[in-house]
Amino acid sequence: MNIHEYQAKALLRSYGAPVSDGRVVLRAEEAKTAAGEMDGPLWVVKAQIHAGGRGKGSFKEADAGEKGGVRLAKSVEEAAEEAKKMLGRTLVTHQTGPAGKTVNRIYIEDGSGIETELYLALLVDRGTSRISFVCSTEGGMDIEEVAASTPEKILSFAVDPVTGYQPYHGRRIAFALGLSGAQVKQCVKLMGQLYQCFVEKDMEMLEINPLIVTDSGDLKCLDAKMGFDGNAIYRHPDIAELRDETEEDPKELAASKYDLNYIALDGEIGCMVNGAGLAMATMDIIKLYGSEPANFLDVGGGATKEKVTEAFKIITSDPQVKGILVNIFGGIMRCDVIAEGVVAAVKEVGLQVPLVVRLEGTNVEKGKEIINSSGLNVIAAENLRDGAEKIVAAVKG
Repeated sequence: MNIHEYQAKALLRSYGAPVSDGRVVLRAEEAKTAAGEMDGPLWVVKAQIHAGGRGKGSFKEADAGEKGGVRLAKSVEEAAEEAKKMLGRTLVTHQTGPAGKTVNRIYIEDGSGIETELYLALLVDRGTSRISFVCSTEGGMDIEEVAASTPEKILSFAVDPVTGYQPYHGRRIAFALGLSGAQVKQCVKLMGQLYQCFVEKDMEMLEINPLIVTDSGDLKCLDAKMGFDGNAIYRHPDIAELRDETEEDPKELAASKYDLNYIALDGEIGCMVNGAGLAMATMDIIKLYGSEPANFLDVGGGATKEKVTEAFKIITSDPQVKGILVNIFGGIMRCDVIAEGVVAAVKEVGLQVPLVVRLEGTNVEKGKEIINSSGLNVIAAENLRDGAEKIVAAVKG
């Protein structure tokens, strides 16, 4: 689960981390009052969407030469005007894709005098099963280019969970970032605060880009991006309350309400599979035979007829889907339950695209009987290869 920058900064502030004073604006008429509550003389107006690259982004409705989703203002009136220009419009960045995201929130904060821009992140390293720090002297909007062209400028190391964060970790980061004097002490303290926040809130990723040295020589978190482990959200009702459903894919949101593991992709063949490994294999073989999967969907081992029905409805609600492959290897999940769910869903929403069904395992004969006697126009498959070949041929043909 992701949250907005202003929410992330409020969380960092609660742990003592240095962030700028700011106000969130949901309606244009609130912008002038919000900006007036800060001292200035410089204000920063930021579009709030769950995507990076806002500063280099552009609005679909923008006039020629108009600035992106992060703008500077030199007066309360100018800050309010910039906020009004962005609210309700569609911001397109390299992370949103061409569809962009609608800006429903604006964050106005005090400007900061910047001497140096740095990069810092904490993330879960799947390779070591540890929390890793990542830092670089090359902070700012071009960090992706730094990672691609000059990776030697990025320092990354994992923290042993037995010891947890120690001051020497902070000093290592400080020296790598070229800090000195009192800044080293600030860095040691800040890294400890960030690590504590990361662990206590079950985060997957915390990115500060940029972490700045101000013109007065102090460290400050100028931006903040946070992602949380969805499987641990039940332990953090305060974090769950920060969820902004308008930022999520409607299909993924619907799937989460039925405890379905669904991720929307850009392809044309919808997939319904039980088991994450089999789902990945199904997507791979679809690509092998010349097409692209429209989604990852694992209905799980304990799915009911109702959950399968909802899963099928979610797949068919995607206008990109030109064919559907149901691939079930029944162990805990029974083939007859899948068949009943598919039949119920098709009868409810109709079937406008080719459907290939491959069933194997527990109650497979009963499942096939349900499909065959349903009267539906279903293409049967004997195995995964056969199913992939048939659905790709049906879509391409």
